[in-house]
Amino acid sequence: MGEIGLIAGAAFIAVTCLFMVVGVLLTGRSAVSVRVDELSQESVSRRTNRSLSASSFPSTAATTAKSATEDKDSASLVDRIMQAGFYKKQTVWFYHIIRILLAVIPFALGIAAYQFGYVSFQWGLVYGILASVFGTLAPSFWLDYKKSQRQTQLRRALPDALDVIIICVEAGLSLPAALSRVSKELGTAHPMLAKEMAICQREIQLGASSGEALRRLAQRFDLAEMRSLASVVHQAERFGASIVQALRVHAETLRLKRFQLAEEKAQKAAVKLVFPTILCIFPALFIVLAGPAVYRIFEMLDKMTG
Repeated sequence: MGEIGLIAGAAFIAVTCLFMVVGVLLTGRSAVSVRVDELSQESVSRRTNRSLSASSFPSTAATTAKSATEDKDSASLVDRIMQAGFYKKQTVWFYHIIRILLAVIPFALGIAAYQFGYVSFQWGLVYGILASVFGTLAPSFWLDYKKSQRQTQLRRALPDALDVIIICVEAGLSLPAALSRVSKELGTAHPMLAKEMAICQREIQLGASSGEALRRLAQRFDLAEMRSLASVVHQAERFGASIVQALRVHAETLRLKRFQLAEEKAQKAAVKLVFPTILCIFPALFIVLAGPAVYRIFEMLDKMTG
């Protein structure tokens, strides 16, 4: 009876978690709908009325704050997925579905292992819970890993792209035309940056300024170097300064940062080599050097005792 009660309790917890995640999926809002609500006059008037009545209806104000928090969390997840390189709307649903599967399937496998007699009930429950927790957190760590990879690729490609942009602008092309040229010339060496520059060029064709398009590119990567580039272009466009000179200075700064980052990694390599040296090389040396002496000592002690 005790094992049946534990199984029932574990099943109840799993089903409750599943319904909670499904509820979040059904009540979650996409970033597009949030943006449309912000731009609509009806949403503005609704928020104004809520703010006016918040003093007389505290529960309504608390509900509004909770809804705003949920929308902020949903927008943060959308930003993380976008920064990892997935721009389709269906990716958010796939992310939630994968988290649900990775949370439920390992737990079910742990219970199944107990049912087939491979492990005891306690160990099956422990393995299932630990695997479910790891499966729930794994997609988040994977998004951070993909985001870090994209940032590294863009950080390496950005100085080369700026050199091409400077050459094109000095030759008489406008900045949008230079971005289009970059997307064609660097398609082989830096395909990811070429695609992003093509997106920027299309946004400019739809009416956005060059600084605004680059700022959106910085949001898609969450990279400080890209945000500073967008700020440089925006200031040059706003005050009529020479954009060629601003881009040249920024390119030299990025190249210097890249060189300093390479020096930092080279300095860290010596420290990182200490651990494999101690754990792998030194034991083997001790065995080779001290092994025969230890064998001789034990052999002599054996003869003396014999």
